[in-house]
Amino acid sequence: MASYKVVFKPSVEKDLRPLPRLAVARVMSRIEALTDDPFPRQSVKLTGAEQLYRLRVGDYRIVYGFDKAAGQIIVHYFRHRRDVYRQL
Repeated sequence: MASYKVVFKPSVEKDLRPLPRLAVARVMSRIEALTDDPFPRQSVKLTGAEQLYRLRVGDYRIVYGFDKAAGQIIVHYFRHRRDVYRQL
């Protein structure tokens, strides 16, 4: 299976700053796992958005897109579940 490159939008760094280190470690391990399988069983396609998917990590959500032609996974947001869908 092909390994994909992960690209972070600038907003992701800002989303990760206030979080505890344990939560950041869990998120980064899930994002790293996406390089081997961009669509794990837990990922759900978001309705109302073209190519966006979400992954649950505890109380947080990773919103990402997948560009098969470029071989990239683009991480758009990482936020708490109450805030993540407000700006989509």
